Amino acid sequence: MARFTRSNDWGFPRWRSYGSERGATQVRICDRHGCDRPGDCPAPKSPNSPERWYFCADHAGEYNRGWNYFEGLSAEEAAAREGAERRDASGFEQSRHYQWGGAGDGSRSRDEMRALDVLGVEADAGFDEIKAAWRRLAKANHPDVRPGDQDAADRFRAVQAAWDVLRTAEERRAA
Repeated sequence: MARFTRSNDWGFPRWRSYGSERGATQVRICDRHGCDRPGDCPAPKSPNSPERWYFCADHAGEYNRGWNYFEGLSAEEAAAREGAERRDASGFEQSRHYQWGGAGDGSRSRDEMRALDVLGVEADAGFDEIKAAWRRLAKANHPDVRPGDQDAADRFRAVQAAWDVLRTAEERRAA
């Protein structure tokens, strides 16, 4: 006598969702000793090696903070490798006008956000408010106003660099 078992799989089209198999799913555990969370962030074991560690998000961040991509290379070799990678990644330069160049608030790039921090204004500040903060800080830290004060001169240079970043970004948006 034939034994009949019922199945949820009715052929094509699939009536059940993908990934709903009855077997247990394999979960890779974080490679950090003592961690029992899923390890879903791959990290290279050594430069130019296909072997990978698999860490959880917290341990991947810890690993990345200590990672030196150019370890073991001379200054010339590191500069050559960086130049080659910038050349290979130059296609992403096309997306810069969409402000995809880095983490920001969605309307400003990473460099603009840093410049806003230097000027001490909020991320949603208008250009007039940015210009007023720049003028106030530039007048307070100008080397002619505070001669001989190296800290003020350094702050003045940082404020000027922040202003250049924000001014060129505003001109780019206006164009």
